Amino acid sequence: MNDRMSIWAEIEGPCLRDFDEEKKLESINGALALRRDIEEIIDEIWTEGFDGIYFMGIGGTYASGMQVEVYMRGKSKLPVYVENAAEFLTTGNKRFTEKSLLIYSSVSGNTKEMVELVKKVKDIGARVFAFIDTPGSVLTSPEMQDHLIVYPANEQLKFYMVANYLMYKNGEFDDYDEYNREMESYLAEDLVKIEKMSDSWAYDYAKKKVDFLNGHKDLPHYFIGSGNLYGATYSYAMCYWEEQMWIRTKSISCQEFFHGMQEIIVADTPITLFIGEDEQRPLAERVAKFLPKVNANYTIIDTREYPLQGISDKYRGSVSHLVMRAVNARVDTYMELFLRHPLSIRRYYRQFDY
Repeated sequence: MNDRMSIWAEIEGPCLRDFDEEKKLESINGALALRRDIEEIIDEIWTEGFDGIYFMGIGGTYASGMQVEVYMRGKSKLPVYVENAAEFLTTGNKRFTEKSLLIYSSVSGNTKEMVELVKKVKDIGARVFAFIDTPGSVLTSPEMQDHLIVYPANEQLKFYMVANYLMYKNGEFDDYDEYNREMESYLAEDLVKIEKMSDSWAYDYAKKKVDFLNGHKDLPHYFIGSGNLYGATYSYAMCYWEEQMWIRTKSISCQEFFHGMQEIIVADTPITLFIGEDEQRPLAERVAKFLPKVNANYTIIDTREYPLQGISDKYRGSVSHLVMRAVNARVDTYMELFLRHPLSIRRYYRQFDY
C-alpha cells in the first residue's frame, strides 16, 4: 500500500492513533511519585513562612495557575494568587514581597517571559519553586530557583499535589492520606481507560469539526467551561485550537456566558461545553439547559459520564480537569489527522523575534 493509500486507510475509523499506554501510565505514575519530594519542599517553605503564594505563568502555564487557584479558593484560607507573568513584569504587584513564594512551571525551560519573571522575583528577594520539564535548560540553573523539580508533562497534576499538601499543612485536608492512596492506586489506569473509551467518540467529533470548519473558515468555535475546567477551557482554546491547529476560537466562562456571548449565538454556531464536577458545576449546567433552545451545533462533554474506578465520588471534582484532558487528548490526535498538519508546527511562535 502506498503512502497515500495508507493515510486513507487510517482515517476510515478510530484506531487509538498515537497512543502509547505504557508510556502514559509511566508518565502519570511518575508524576504521582513526586509527592514526597513536593512534601519535603513545602515543609521547608512552611517552616520559613510566607506572606503569599503566587502561581505565575504565561499561556498554558498561566492557565494551569488559574486551575489551581480556583481549586484552592473555596477550600483554603491560605493567601493564594494567580498572576500572568507578562502583566507582573509590566505592572508588578505591591503585595508581592521578599517574603512571598513564586510557584511556576515551564515546559521548555527558556520561555522569554518566564526567564524575565524569575529574574525580577529573585531581585525582589522572594523564593522560587519551579517545575521544569526540560533538563539543562535556562530555568534549571541553580541561580534561577530555590526549589526545583525536573519532570516532564503532568503540569496540572503537579500543581494540585502542591495545593493539596499546602491545605493539609494548614489543617484543611484531613483525609489527605486517603486521597493520595486512591490517586496513586487508580488515577493513571483510570485516565488511560478514559482515553480508550473516548477514542471512537473523539474520532467522530474531530471529523465533524473539521468538515464544518472547511465550510465555515471564518466562523470561530466557542469553548465554554467553569471552575477548575475554566483554566482548561481557556488553555484548550488558546494553546491547542488556536496555536496548534490555527482555528479561530474563543473561550468563555459559564458565569460570563449570559452576559454577552448568549446574544450572538445562532442555530449553527459551533460550541463545545465542558462540564466538570467541582463546586461550579451548576454554572455549566445552566448553560447546558439554555443551549438547546437556540443552537443545534453544540457538544457537551461531561466528566461525570466517565468512570473513575477506585476513586471516591467526593474526590472526582479535584480531577475533573484531568478527565477532560484525557478526552481532549484523543480529539487532538484526530484533529491533527483531519487537518493534515502536525500540531508541533507554528506559523509565528518562536519562529522569529517579536
